[in-house]
Amino acid sequence: MSTASHTCETDPVDPPPRRCPDLDVRDLEQRTRLMRILTRLIAVSDLGSRDIARRAGLPMQKISDLLAGRLEQLTLDELRSLRRTIDPELTSS
Repeated sequence: MSTASHTCETDPVDPPPRRCPDLDVRDLEQRTRLMRILTRLIAVSDLGSRDIARRAGLPMQKISDLLAGRLEQLTLDELRSLRRTIDPELTSS
C-alpha cells in the first residue's frame, strides 16, 4: 500500500469568461448560411474559381477553403464580398 499523496494541488487556470457568446454563435450561423449559398452559386456559375477569386479581390486559397468547408478560414466580410461577386441578383438591385 502506498502512502504517497498528491501534494501538488494547482488548478488549471480557467480562461476568462467570454463577454457575449451569442455574438460568436450568430457570426458562425451567418457564415455557415453564406457558405452554403456560395457553394451552390459557384457550382452553377459560369465563372471559374480563379475568376471568382480575382473579381472578389481574394486569394484563390480562400475559394479553396470555402469549397472544402473550412469556414474558420473565411470572415463574414469575405463571404459577403464573394456573394456580391457571384450573385447577379444582388448586383442588379
